[in-house]
Amino acid sequence: MTAQANPQAGPLDFFWFIPTHGDGSYLGSEQQQRPPEFAYFKEIAQAVDRLGFPGVLLPTGQNCEDSWITASGLAALTEKLKFLVALRPGVTLPTFAARQTAALDRLSNGRLLLNVVVGGNPTELAGDGVFLPHDERYAQAQEFLTIWRALVSGQSVNFNGKYYRVDNGRLDLLPSQERPPLYFGGSSDAGQELAADLVDMYLTWGEPPAQVAEKLAAARKKAERRGRKLRFGIRLHFIVRETEEEAWRAADRLISHVTDAQIENAQARFTKEMDSVGQRRMAELHGGRRDRLVVSPNLWAGVGLVRGGAGTALVGSPEQIVERIREYQAIGIDTIIGSGYPHLEEAYRVAELLFPRLGLGTKRAQAHENIANEFAVGFHGANRLQASS
Repeated sequence: MTAQANPQAGPLDFFWFIPTHGDGSYLGSEQQQRPPEFAYFKEIAQAVDRLGFPGVLLPTGQNCEDSWITASGLAALTEKLKFLVALRPGVTLPTFAARQTAALDRLSNGRLLLNVVVGGNPTELAGDGVFLPHDERYAQAQEFLTIWRALVSGQSVNFNGKYYRVDNGRLDLLPSQERPPLYFGGSSDAGQELAADLVDMYLTWGEPPAQVAEKLAAARKKAERRGRKLRFGIRLHFIVRETEEEAWRAADRLISHVTDAQIENAQARFTKEMDSVGQRRMAELHGGRRDRLVVSPNLWAGVGLVRGGAGTALVGSPEQIVERIREYQAIGIDTIIGSGYPHLEEAYRVAELLFPRLGLGTKRAQAHENIANEFAVGFHGANRLQASS
């Protein structure tokens, strides 16, 4: 839900995550694991739609269900929820992606957002038929997005570039939105140049605030040189409990089955196989060591011991986590894409413990404040009890 958190912080969007690669209570273990089934995705999507999260991210990769098809199914089962799905330059053609965009945006009544994913793991990219080196992938993405943006905006396209050629391209059926927004995360110079040119929302993984501030300042400066402004978002896990002690116990429990061998294998993959600057920065926060996981106040890197991509979590009491969120807002973050294990239960914890303190979800809470039952006796309920006594 978008709301005014306080006069200093400004509005905040708080998205959630659909675990299309599976879910569970323990990292590195099949114990209490939940397979990637559409029925479970539906449970999460409908819960977060009802709780007031404005949107969800659907990941992409060889181990994930396809984000476009999954979002198509979930859009028909939700009311307000927006879907952030992967736009993959190099893996698909810009003209085909533009037609997909228009179709899903119309099907969802304008609830589509696009997450531009350029790189990550060259081994996985090779499996998709993509063999370009790191910086050249971003050059290809520049052409891809130039064509895509023109098509979904209703323009006819003639383009002759290094990677794509289009003669008289057009869309006969346009999206519901004027143009679905582009989200993008890339920590390299090549990635930031692409963001400065063509995207709307620049995303970072959950690094300490000082590092995030430095990264955002660099991206902001590049955009300003082009006469553009970027919005900024952050991708984080959350472990919030009523007390700080409970939260840290939950964090320890989450990685209690992770072995040293699993950590070693994962870190080798992150640092040797992958050419992602953002992934390298995530790995450097802890260096694969269990004794270096608290990388900033309430910022814990335990998830990144074995999980690629977003590897940090905010851990603590609601008051502590709200304070950390305010710090990120102060440096320009206006969107959070959160997650937690398991995602269904943690969505409820975030909504119940954080939303009221962030000024989110207040209408839903006020609508039920007068209900009298075994959990609460509202004002009208109290009157009824007095009248019957």
